[in-house]
Amino acid sequence: MLNRISLRQMEYFVATAKHGSIATASAQIHISSPSISAAIAHIEAELSVQLFVRHPSKGLGLTAIGTLVLQQCEDVLSQSSRLYEIAADSSDAIQGSLRVGCFQSLTAMIAPEVIFGFSRAFDKVQLQMIEGDQEVLMTKLRALEIDLAITYDLHQGDDIEFECLASLPPHVLVGEVHPMAKERAITLEELAPQPFVLLDMPMSRDYFTSIFAKAGVTPNIVARSSSTEVVRSMVANGIGYTLFNVRPKSNEALDGKRTVRVRLAGENRPMLLGLSTYKSVKQSRLARVFMDRCRAYISDQYIPGMSAANFFDPHLSDT
Repeated sequence: MLNRISLRQMEYFVATAKHGSIATASAQIHISSPSISAAIAHIEAELSVQLFVRHPSKGLGLTAIGTLVLQQCEDVLSQSSRLYEIAADSSDAIQGSLRVGCFQSLTAMIAPEVIFGFSRAFDKVQLQMIEGDQEVLMTKLRALEIDLAITYDLHQGDDIEFECLASLPPHVLVGEVHPMAKERAITLEELAPQPFVLLDMPMSRDYFTSIFAKAGVTPNIVARSSSTEVVRSMVANGIGYTLFNVRPKSNEALDGKRTVRVRLAGENRPMLLGLSTYKSVKQSRLARVFMDRCRAYISDQYIPGMSAANFFDPHLSDT
């Protein structure tokens, strides 16, 4: 009987069960709602069962038999995908499709060398990069819209596997003419009353404000932006200082004005940079090879596009 139910129809059913809505499944997998409805109706007719019940306020819910059918369909789809992995494992060729998420403030520095360098090295790989903040990347991992993410260890959840590759402690960024630009190190107590430009991204904002809270002080936030380049430009133009973890090799903002990186005194929680994967998914050979590349290219000793961890602005102490 199962030869009359296609893998594609199973995929449509699984997507609908996962999202609890035909319309949502349609938007996520880019298949028309009528096609998904027809696939579900076909499976129900072939098996002579009802897969879903409709709840007016909650969308579609699986019946008891629908839950069992879902488990079997997921097993069949998993086994079918293994056929391609087995074929790939038997060949020296690295090929296939890979979807890599990247935390948006890291992308400009890491993506050219690590992500796109991988696709240049393996011309049979179709690589798609998806940028986003931490909240977006975690959502896409769980929705199976990306295979893995290069990101931070912020609020990942027990269903996410995180492998740390490098530690990025926070530092202070000020404009070239800022009164604190010539300091060797600055304390949070000294920073608190000064105008603060916050990198206002989901979860990131909580990380930066928690650094002040742990020290028992409150930052004087005068401006905020979700763009690292906008924050750098505001800092370079004297609107305030900021805290960053990334260490771009360039000291200039986009408008050409210069910023200065200064050590943040004290012991402060670093951002851990690494690889995030969804625990429920077995990584393909292609994903494993890409992760090996990340391990080779990202470490505490070297991160593409970033200056060394011990570099601040040593010339300032001599002026």
